[in-house]
Amino acid sequence: PCEPPCQNLPALNVGTATSSGGPSTVAATGTSASSTNTAANSTATSSGGAIPGPSNSSSSPAGASAVATATSSAAAAGVASTSSAGHQSPYDLRRKSPSASHDLCTWSGQSGHHYQSTSIDGGCYMLPARKRPRRTYSTSIDTCTPSAAQYLQYEMPDEVLLTIFSYLLEQDLCRLSLVCKRFNTIANDTELWKRLYQSVYEYDLPLFNPEPCKFLFVKPEDSDYANPWKESFHQLYRGIHVRPGYQDRKYRGRNIAYFNTVQAALDYPDERTTATGAAAATAGLTPTTISSPGVPALANAGAPAGLPSNAVLAADEGCVVEHPGSLIFLHAGHYRGEFLVIDSDVALIGAAPGNVAESIVLERESESTVMFVEGAKHAYVGHMTLKFSPDVTSTVPHHKHYCLEVGENSSPTIDHCIIRSTSVVGAAVCVSGVGANPVIRHCDISDCENVGLYVTDYAQGTYEHNEISRNALAGIWVKNFASPIMRENHIHHGRDVGIFTFDNGMGYFERNDIHNNRIAGFEVKAGANPTVVKCEIHHGQTGGIYVHENGLGQFIENRIHSNNFAGVWITSNSNPTIRKNEIYNGHQGGVYIFGEGRGLIEHNNIYGNALAGIQIRTTSDPIVRHNKIHHGQHGGIYVHEKGQGLIEENEVYANTLAGVWITTGSTPVLRRNRIHSGKQVGVYFYDNGHGKLEDNDIFNHLYSGVQIRTGSNPVIRGNKIWGGQNGGVLVYNGGLGLLEQNEIFDNAMAGVWIKTDSNPTLKRNKIYDGRDGGICIFNGGKGILEENDIFRNTQAGVLISTQSHPILRRNRIFDGLAAGVEITNNATATLEFNQIFNNKFGGLCLASGVQPIVRGNKIFNNQDEVEKAVSGGQCLYKISSYTSFPMHDFYRCQTCNTTDRNAICVNCIKTCHAGHDVEFIRHDRFFCDCGAGTLTNQCQLQGEPTQDTDTLYDSAAPMESHTLMVN
Repeated sequence: PCEPPCQNLPALNVGTATSSGGPSTVAATGTSASSTNTAANSTATSSGGAIPGPSNSSSSPAGASAVATATSSAAAAGVASTSSAGHQSPYDLRRKSPSASHDLCTWSGQSGHHYQSTSIDGGCYMLPARKRPRRTYSTSIDTCTPSAAQYLQYEMPDEVLLTIFSYLLEQDLCRLSLVCKRFNTIANDTELWKRLYQSVYEYDLPLFNPEPCKFLFVKPEDSDYANPWKESFHQLYRGIHVRPGYQDRKYRGRNIAYFNTVQAALDYPDERTTATGAAAATAGLTPTTISSPGVPALANAGAPAGLPSNAVLAADEGCVVEHPGSLIFLHAGHYRGEFLVIDSDVALIGAAPGNVAESIVLERESESTVMFVEGAKHAYVGHMTLKFSPDVTSTVPHHKHYCLEVGENSSPTIDHCIIRSTSVVGAAVCVSGVGANPVIRHCDISDCENVGLYVTDYAQGTYEHNEISRNALAGIWVKNFASPIMRENHIHHGRDVGIFTFDNGMGYFERNDIHNNRIAGFEVKAGANPTVVKCEIHHGQTGGIYVHENGLGQFIENRIHSNNFAGVWITSNSNPTIRKNEIYNGHQGGVYIFGEGRGLIEHNNIYGNALAGIQIRTTSDPIVRHNKIHHGQHGGIYVHEKGQGLIEENEVYANTLAGVWITTGSTPVLRRNRIHSGKQVGVYFYDNGHGKLEDNDIFNHLYSGVQIRTGSNPVIRGNKIWGGQNGGVLVYNGGLGLLEQNEIFDNAMAGVWIKTDSNPTLKRNKIYDGRDGGICIFNGGKGILEENDIFRNTQAGVLISTQSHPILRRNRIFDGLAAGVEITNNATATLEFNQIFNNKFGGLCLASGVQPIVRGNKIFNNQDEVEKAVSGGQCLYKISSYTSFPMHDFYRCQTCNTTDRNAICVNCIKTCHAGHDVEFIRHDRFFCDCGAGTLTNQCQLQGEPTQDTDTLYDSAAPMESHTLMVN
């Protein structure tokens, strides 16, 4: 025998257990456990957890009572333990040896095997039965006689214990877990707790309540708890249940209240407050020692003497602070007709397997289905279906009632609910009044016969991850200074507008997906001023965003695309901010501003729209800046019908039609824009288009950089206009305009074209490096050209032709690769005080019959290559090739049957056509066709002939754009 007797087995860890007769305390020896174990053990001792017993729902069987009695005796004998580190199978427990850190005592048994026991404070701890020989126990006082407690701890097979424990309910299991380490392990088996948990709460996954108004389902494998089912049981055990048919059932080992109706469960906390207070006074306890009224705790012991059986000591007083209100579980069923007015911090949550919300239905036909009023600061409703189904033929008015109503000074949380309303008036959800500040998340508000969600009268709230769809009117209404926060909602397929803010409604809308609504995705009206950030607004059957009747709003970093009409509409004195959005692939335009609309349109990426990227009309006056407007199937910016606006620092490029159109009395101001790479014109003024074009960079268009026609009279100042395939600036058909201080260079045709009765003014421009002429004026063109520098152009610096009559004053025309000024084809001009110098072919060249007004000009240091070639007996083609048109006498040969379209220079007439019948035609612009090899006879003054087309008198005429007009 060992000393002292084995019956006095000390516990390995501290533990406290109370029998039905009262509390009993054991001595502490205090072995340490891991932090995970400590948390799990704290769970077991504070409120434990509970597993469902077998599927029978009546009280615990007699066997369970016997085990509980036996284990209570063991606890009274001082045997208790806490959980081992982490969850493990109970079948591994009996193979473990005691800690080697303790002193060991040994004795020899009958078989000669050594038996080890751990000495702890004078006691001994027996090894498991499998590691010691079987022996006959003596009844002698000196013999270690196995007691009932010892047998339960060491002798009974694990399978038997596990089977017995499966018949127990949560409170008995928690008591058993305090008996010894072996019981603790088996009583914390995850499968036991899973079955017990699912019989009580019916959920497929553990549900955790980490903080007020927050309930989370977590997969067991993703949980941080060793036994997530037990931990969930522990967190939810304070709840009461609405489960019809269960109200009269009694359970030993369970402290749960059941009710048949929701209202009875809501009333229960008030009824319990008085009873609990009286019980506490009887027991001499302060109210803070007792669990929250109506919120029983899963405790480590039975009820203290003098208290009702369900008023159990709370294991953690903080529980009252963390969860201030009662918790009510609604089990599967259709609850009709109950009028639920919630004015306290109750948590009301559905409980069912599968899709929880679909299994629990609350429905009313009059008044509101659920109403939150003042006092519901931390109330919660989750995982259920709410329906409002009034009789549409009823004479009882219900326009002020809703499926869900949140009133003044209430801030409930509505979570994972399905909300439906068949009312043709009102809304499914109404949040109204000062201090109304709910959290509505993960809800489905769909298929309602009026508005889905209505926020009004200074209400606020946070609305996240909701599905709002297929409602008869707007998905969301916000009005009358309401200011909700709406994030990551899905608002779609409404039979009206997606979100409608009006009558001074406000709000913050972030990352919502708004699409396929019959009218606009987002509408702002009548002083409303929402902030809309990072939303996707697309596939609207009308448009994307519609701001009208003095609407405001900030629309920032949204994606607005694929709408049937304009991506953004702004009208009737509205003044929103449209910033950093992507606006693309619209079936019509990108941004459409009309009817005296305003707005700040900046830093947007606008592309791929079927009509203009931005359209401004009918005296609208927005600010458009820092945008990229490109790859439109139509034009870039279209300003018409007296449109205005400040358009600055945008990049407009690669559009199918004009980069910017300005027409019909419009007067915008365009400054510091880059307008380039278009498939037609850069900036197009027509039909009395006016305005200012200042400091822009306009380049690389297939047509002209700028066109002005039909009465248009813009101011074009300080721009760089270059790389046009049809010239720099084309003024025609009665066009006007002031072109001042521009740089016009490197254009494939003339830097400036003036024709067909147009009369612009050009002052102090630099027109240079053209691949054709500098300025070409023909077909009755006019204009005043003053103080311009015209230089290094391939053809004439200024060509004046065909009945044109411009005025040239104080210009400098120099370094040209042909003549300085050429006047031909019955044109005339006034030339005053110009300087014409260092041009290759000559200074001022006049065709036959031309008599300009010439006064005070300085013509000097020109290279006169034509005169030199003629005097040297060379063919004129040698200096001109077929790209230049030097002015000189040209002839035709009747013997060779040449036409007026063929020109022969005087030296070729003398040499190549000597003896032929020739005639003088006129002094004009041409190159020699004889030298070019286009005649029958080979030129004797040239080498190998170069084939070429007929000589042209003028530079090639510019193409006029055929830009479509869209009103």
